[in-house]
Amino acid sequence: MNTENEDEETMDFFHAQETLTSLQWILRAVIAFFFLLIVTKLMGERSISQLRLVDFTIALILGNVLAHPLSDEGLGMKGSLITTTVLMVLYILFVQLTLKWKAFRKWSEPTPYPLVQYGEIRYANLRKSRITIDHLLSEARKEKIQEIDDIALALWEPDGTISFFLSPQRQPLTPEDVQLVKKPFSHHIVVIREGKVDLKGLRQAGKDTEWLMDKFSLHHVTASEILLATIDQEENLKIYLYR
Repeated sequence: MNTENEDEETMDFFHAQETLTSLQWILRAVIAFFFLLIVTKLMGERSISQLRLVDFTIALILGNVLAHPLSDEGLGMKGSLITTTVLMVLYILFVQLTLKWKAFRKWSEPTPYPLVQYGEIRYANLRKSRITIDHLLSEARKEKIQEIDDIALALWEPDGTISFFLSPQRQPLTPEDVQLVKKPFSHHIVVIREGKVDLKGLRQAGKDTEWLMDKFSLHHVTASEILLATIDQEENLKIYLYR
């Protein structure tokens, strides 16, 4: 009987309690963690990679909603999970509206505007974006730009970042400028990873294990000694050994 009562008390962590045991606190944290992972996955990668107006708002609210039942035993988890689910649905609807309704997208993700144009600072736009000249100079230094005169265009983006474009005479030379012919991009395929042969990668490269064994004998190595091995489009095998 005592065991059954203890099991019931343990499983009752979901609801409001006067006190919670250490195990019940742990169970609350585990459920909140995995629930938030699922919610983030359903919301899409945009919420992770681009913290824009709605993303920032949702992040603040979700953090606040889920934090309370994780720190107050007098609150149940049901309300927080329902609220989080509703917010997730609203977020997805907001994103869909942004994609399909141009007027709504213009409001939520306004058009970028210049902070610097042809070496001249647009002070009115600096005030509009609520940043200082020191912040502008700091962001320029991060892009290895020391002089404002070197900037052809600096745009304030909707996600709060600044995009810099150098004046043509300040841009580094490219192979096209000096009329060099470069080899096409070659994607390297992994065929060995941490001592194990990646059969899928090997098939993708159009090779088999017999070809790979021949290469091993040429390099006097075995698969277990290799940390990473890749094949390029010219069928060259690059081997990185454990050190």
